[in-house]
Amino acid sequence: MNQQVPVAKPDDSPIDPPLVDLPIDTHDRGFYDGFSRAVTIPSKIIVSLIIMWAIFFPVSANETLSAANNTIIATFSGWYVYLVAAVMAVALGLAVLPQSGTLRIGNPGEKPEFGRFSWFSMLFGAGIGIGMLTYSTGEPLAHFQNNPDIIRGLVEPMSEEAVRPAYIYTFLHWGLAAWGTYGLVGLAIGYVAYRRNLPLTIRSALAPLFGRVMSGSFGHVVDIFAVVATILGVAVTMGFGVEQFVAGLYRLGLGEWLMDEGGSTPAAIIVSLVLLVGASTISALSGVGKGIKWLSNLNMGLSFALLALFAVVGSGLYGLELLGVGVFDYLRTLPQNALTLFQGGTPVGDALVQWQLDWSVFYWAWWIAFAPFVGMFIARISRGRTVREYVLGVLLVPSLMCFVWMTLVGGTAIELELSGAAGGSIVSTGISDQLYATLAVLLDPGFAAIVSGLVVVLLMTYLITSADSAILIVNTINGAGETDGQRRRHILFWGAALAFMVGSMLIIGGIDAIRITMIIGALPFSLVVALMAIAIVKAIVFDIIRKRHGVPCTAEACEEWEASQ
Repeated sequence: MNQQVPVAKPDDSPIDPPLVDLPIDTHDRGFYDGFSRAVTIPSKIIVSLIIMWAIFFPVSANETLSAANNTIIATFSGWYVYLVAAVMAVALGLAVLPQSGTLRIGNPGEKPEFGRFSWFSMLFGAGIGIGMLTYSTGEPLAHFQNNPDIIRGLVEPMSEEAVRPAYIYTFLHWGLAAWGTYGLVGLAIGYVAYRRNLPLTIRSALAPLFGRVMSGSFGHVVDIFAVVATILGVAVTMGFGVEQFVAGLYRLGLGEWLMDEGGSTPAAIIVSLVLLVGASTISALSGVGKGIKWLSNLNMGLSFALLALFAVVGSGLYGLELLGVGVFDYLRTLPQNALTLFQGGTPVGDALVQWQLDWSVFYWAWWIAFAPFVGMFIARISRGRTVREYVLGVLLVPSLMCFVWMTLVGGTAIELELSGAAGGSIVSTGISDQLYATLAVLLDPGFAAIVSGLVVVLLMTYLITSADSAILIVNTINGAGETDGQRRRHILFWGAALAFMVGSMLIIGGIDAIRITMIIGALPFSLVVALMAIAIVKAIVFDIIRKRHGVPCTAEACEEWEASQ
């Protein structure tokens, strides 16, 4: 890799120009051509060991995960709660402050690569898809039955009074916390990648703090954390998707072999994973071509068609009312709820602690584990935007889309239960089946079967594109931000790893096994996220100082300054 001469600071300047070169060693031939072996090999070993542990020692794995759920996760719950609150505050602060908000993710005057509509569309697809299909019904219904206000005895479960707090906590989990985490990680990566020409990879985001140290072992460790977190985060997403996929096939009458009393059967899980991960691996091998574009367009079209169906045939007016009241309640209670850490010691306190572990802490870990994947994608599509436009766009637009889904789809399910039309058939089924159960109550059997079939197709395309994108992002991290080199055999490995990770965990302990593994696995990367928040603040503050003193603060300006000397 070519090394640039370090840029000297102008005479009498109190601050140096930024680092504009971060060399990362990659192999130039053979199996690891174009890859950093120091990142790729340890990442593969760690993921393989987790899979083998789950497959060959299932009893030990289950016992260890159960113990971890009661000790490690509870110990670090405060860390997750306060970290996510801090990340939201940092992201919004950088957008609101005039000097930082006007800085551009790229060179001064550079135009965005994508128009706003295309950009918003890609943001929508980046981190919503599968979660919306599972949780747009499931989460409001879950909080309708149990939330902190119900635990405290302030409202009755499944009552009209339980609806408003149900949406406060639903929006808490799917709003600014999720997109603030994704947005900050993407900003930290994109800012240094497009202003300073550093590699588009996770370690580059910490270069403002640690400089060239990130070229060596410390940088390798950061990228390894990111790869493992990405695989675990995507595994959770795929786990929910596979269970809902199987539930849909069962609803369509494809056989009793798909489900038993415990949920999806091992045979159904294996067949589904072979189909879904096989298709995503083939897609990843072909690159981002016509197939993936066609799937993305199909995702968007079917998603909005489903949403329109609930708006027209479902409880559209009730959903809009919930949206308005819910956003007001959410913003009103956000500071308090974002900083609340429940304490045990009493029956009510213990129940509140358990609720927070099952919901908020799980979500914060999920968003952190998913952040390398979604953050890198958002960084890739956001070049040329100002910090303010980037932060407000990434935080507000996808959050609002999540809220619309939750109120229109979930609101329909809640109203069907409140009115007695559902007769408990929606709340009594598992979270993976609740969307289909809502359709069964809302529509006549023939039409419900057709729409359920479309949901299964939509879920399949989201699963394929999510796994495909995750594999490509992992290879980009392993390739030091580059996309060339020998990829085919590594794509096959990561596709198989995802399938075995999801399958082994679902079979040994259901979705809880993946959930607990992911929360623990996200812990090392949560430290990276905290350092990213400090690094992006330092990078922006120092660039403001550089502008004030006439010191170049982009790679392009540094080259021009060098040429003038």
